[in-house]
Amino acid sequence: MFSWVSRDARRRKEPELFRTVSEGLKQLYAGKLLPLEEHYRFHDFHSPALEPADWESKPMVLLVGQYSTGKTTFIRHLLEQDFPGMRIGPEPTTDSFIAVMGGESEGVVPGNALVVDPRRPFRKLNAFGNAFLNRFMCAQLPNPVLDSISIIDTPGILSGEKQRISRGYDFAAVLEWFAERVDRIILLFDAHKLDISDEFSEVIKGLKNHEDKIRVVLNKADQIETQQLMRVYGALMWSLGKIINTPEVVRVYIGSFWSHPLLIPDNRKLFEAEEQDLFKDIQSLPRNAALRKLNDLIKRARLAKVSVVTQLPKHDKASEVNSKRFLY
Repeated sequence: MFSWVSRDARRRKEPELFRTVSEGLKQLYAGKLLPLEEHYRFHDFHSPALEPADWESKPMVLLVGQYSTGKTTFIRHLLEQDFPGMRIGPEPTTDSFIAVMGGESEGVVPGNALVVDPRRPFRKLNAFGNAFLNRFMCAQLPNPVLDSISIIDTPGILSGEKQRISRGYDFAAVLEWFAERVDRIILLFDAHKLDISDEFSEVIKGLKNHEDKIRVVLNKADQIETQQLMRVYGALMWSLGKIINTPEVVRVYIGSFWSHPLLIPDNRKLFEAEEQDLFKDIQSLPRNAALRKLNDLIKRARLAKVSVVTQLPKHDKASEVNSKRFLY
């Protein structure tokens, strides 16, 4: 009697238990999605395979902007100390990608050593060649902020031929690689000389599909009067509206992110409130890291599924069924 009850119970699988969400996502990817990607050569046409370090790494913040917008100074203000390899000046001083990460002692790790370290989530950057690896480094130091996040400082965006030729590697492709893996992208603008070059516009457009990660900082706002600041803010919102095609308004933080006294202190309370809001947003990244990884895995699975369907002949139903078994 009721033999069907016992049959159904036997057919049911026991739920898998994982210590952390990241561990569960890592095993889900390795067991379900990765075989599908390898079978249909997803890594050759879309995105490299994810490795264990991609799931276990700390949340990362990517800073992007034209030269002399205050990216390196922003990191120093956030850490409240200097970091190895830091250079600050009005000219294009940062010509390398610098991963600022926590460590037991201060030091610099060159790019060629980083991409062979399985504990770091940078192994796939080896594909961009020596021209990039010579301009990639990790600055590690003991700092309480870096216990929970890592920060990627980028070279200032140049204009014209310098942007395309002088670097010796595909700058936009490297930024896109980082954008796919970081938890937050901060675009910095200089309020004193607001000018979005064509190259910067192309870089921002290259961050398409990552609009939810983008935050905008209007830096050095203490250098202009309140009336001018309102006009600059309006001009920035108008320019971003033409580049970032989203129905939501981009969140812009206004302030002066450095430790020097304000040149024009009229908007001190506004700058302090905006700084606190931005730092709270950054502090929330470790709590939301698992959710971000889950969202990225879902987006990757959908992209892989579309890639499989486009490669299949219309009559090849068996392969389509097999691809669904991989995913589900």
